[in-house]
Amino acid sequence: MQLRYNFRAYPDAGQCRALARAFGCARVVWNDCLRDRKDAHAAGLPYVKSAELSRLRITQAKRTEERAWLADVSAVVLQQSLRDLDTAYKNFFDSLAGKRQGRKVGPPRYKSKKDIRQSVRLNTNAFSLTQNGTVYVAKVGHLKVKWSRRLPAAPTSLTVTKDSAGRYFLSFVVDTAPDILPEVETEAGIDLGLSAFAVLSDGRKIDSPRFLRRAEKKLRRFQRELSRKQKGSKNRAKARIKVARQHARVADRRRDFHHKASTQIIRDNQAVYVEDLAVSGLGRSRLAKPVHDAGWSAFVGMLEYKAAKHGRIFAKVDRAFPSSQVCSACGFRDGPKPLHVREWTCGTCGTVHDRDHNAARNVLFEGCRIVAAGRAETLNASWSAGKTWTKVPAQRVEAGSPRKGRTTQAGFPGL
Repeated sequence: MQLRYNFRAYPDAGQCRALARAFGCARVVWNDCLRDRKDAHAAGLPYVKSAELSRLRITQAKRTEERAWLADVSAVVLQQSLRDLDTAYKNFFDSLAGKRQGRKVGPPRYKSKKDIRQSVRLNTNAFSLTQNGTVYVAKVGHLKVKWSRRLPAAPTSLTVTKDSAGRYFLSFVVDTAPDILPEVETEAGIDLGLSAFAVLSDGRKIDSPRFLRRAEKKLRRFQRELSRKQKGSKNRAKARIKVARQHARVADRRRDFHHKASTQIIRDNQAVYVEDLAVSGLGRSRLAKPVHDAGWSAFVGMLEYKAAKHGRIFAKVDRAFPSSQVCSACGFRDGPKPLHVREWTCGTCGTVHDRDHNAARNVLFEGCRIVAAGRAETLNASWSAGKTWTKVPAQRVEAGSPRKGRTTQAGFPGL
């Protein structure tokens, strides 16, 4: 399986300029190749192949006066930009043909130098790990990196990213074997909410930290200062960085909370079941701010890939399942209830239910039924699970505490 390890980098002034050139050149190659394919499509011509684009927009473009500066960056950066465009087109075509699951994917779009996120991707020919703990990037230099843990294997690719707050990150993709945890007897159903971030079927509640709400006072002050600055001025650019850094702190705290909570749940339970919520729909309602502040989608994604990594069972319960209407004691369906009803009494057996705890228990029962029926694509759900299981996509590395009994190894990532 593939895992993504993310580390903070601290380039000096010269390296920042070199990275800016790399970002710009990769963006220009992307836009030039995309324009050629759009023009060919508008003219009714065949799809322009990658080999032709590489010859025209990279090899020959370097010899022209208008694009001579493409030679100032590594050729790998330019080739990887073209490959990323091919991947974007493939995802678009697969989505149109119904071969790609999930939401519909739109066609590739042009990139702007004003995008909040700039990145380049490199293969093993353009970067290397040195013995002194730095990372050498071709035509950039040796980047100083803050190592928070060791890499389990040699990385296969590297993505250098600059976010809206001006921070640089190195993201390594590593092929590694699953880290199977010892089996346990407990299973958990999870009901996600707003008053409590998550309620487990055993009665435990995880409080919602509400990171955005806690940072709103400072954010409002920074945004007022930003709105008063003249557009295009240097002071406005400084004020924008302040707002971006505050948002980055909120996102980092939320991600750290998600990692720690998801890791603890996966370690404590052999099987984890969660309801498949329509987060995109809820994000357009009056509850949009608390829903996005909770970050349910990111949390469920962490549960899914960590379950595959550690040999646990993970399944999603359909969003149409009436988890809040069914009595978990006798199975009687008591009908829908408004959100302000947090406790209710079953009309058949008389059991008094906490709304969230009852929903978590029902999610557990339904998840067990789905896995027993062999309809969940888990590692040990059915005899066909090994045939239907696919590779886990590379995720951002866990940002929590080390496992009990192990110490955090900082410094150069020994391979």
